[in-house]
Amino acid sequence: MKVTINAAMTLDGKIATAAGDSAISSKDDLKRVHRLRTTSDAVMVGISTVLADDPMLTARLARGRNPARIVVDSRGRIPSESRLLRTARETRTMVAVTERAAKEAVGRIEESGAEVIVAGKESVDLKALFFALEKKGIRKILVEGGGELNWSVLKLGLADRLIVTVAPRIAGGRLAPTLVEGDGFDQISKGIRLKLAKVERKKTGELVLHYIPGKIHSTF
Repeated sequence: MKVTINAAMTLDGKIATAAGDSAISSKDDLKRVHRLRTTSDAVMVGISTVLADDPMLTARLARGRNPARIVVDSRGRIPSESRLLRTARETRTMVAVTERAAKEAVGRIEESGAEVIVAGKESVDLKALFFALEKKGIRKILVEGGGELNWSVLKLGLADRLIVTVAPRIAGGRLAPTLVEGDGFDQISKGIRLKLAKVERKKTGELVLHYIPGKIHSTF
C-alpha cells in the first residue's frame, strides 16, 4: 500500500479560514491534484472536510478515471444530501465508521449505494481500515485531510509521501484550521522528521513541496 497526503495551505499554515473558505490552490494547482487523483485507487477525507466543503472528490479537471472516495466518519454523520452520497451509485464510495455508529446511520449510508466499513470502537482505527481497504483492492490512497486526519496518518507512520502546496497568502485567524492538528507533540525534537525530495516553483507564486516522512509504514 502506498499512501500520499496532499494539501494546500497559506504561508502561515492555514488550510482554510476560520469562516471555512478553503479555496487556496490556483486553477493550475487544482489540475495537478486532479491528475494525482487519476493515479490513485482512492481519495480519503475526514468527515469535517465533507461537512465544511461538500466535495465531489472526482478528477474532472484531468483525463483519467475517478478514484474511489473514502470518508473517515466515526459516527456516520455524513449527510444524505452530500454530493458524495448522492453520487455513490456512480462512483465507488466508502464510509469508515466505528462500532458506536447508530444502526440507522449505517442503514441510511448503505441505502445511498455507499459501502460501510466498521473499523474501531470509539474512533476509526486507521491501520485496520487500511488493511480492509487493501483487501478490497485499494493499494494507492491519496489523503486530502483535513488536519485531524493528516495528524493521525502521520503519527501512525502510514504516509509514504507528503505533498504540500504553499500559497503566497496570509490568512491569519487563531481558529483557522491548520495543515496538521490532533494532540501534537510536547517537544519539537519529538516531531516527525521529513526529507525534502522535490520543490516545484509555479508562476502563480506557489511552491509545491514534496516530502518523505522519516518513519514510513507501508506494509499492512
